Amino acid sequence: MAQRIRAFRKLKGLTQQELAVRTGISLAVLGAIERGNRRAEEQILIKISEALNITLQELKKNN
Repeated sequence: MAQRIRAFRKLKGLTQQELAVRTGISLAVLGAIERGNRRAEEQILIKISEALNITLQELKKNN
C-alpha cells in the first residue's frame, strides 16, 4: 500500500506536504504511511484516494 500511495502521489505531481494539506493528515503520519512504518486506517485511505482523485479500489488494488 505504501508504494501505491507514493506512486499515485508522484503521478499526480504532488509533494507529501501538498497531499497532507489536501487530506488533513499530518505530514509525519503521511510520511510514516508512505514508508510503510504505519498502517493506514480506512478513513485515511478514503481521504488519500479522494485527494488523489482516484477510487479507493484503485488505491487498494493488488492488496
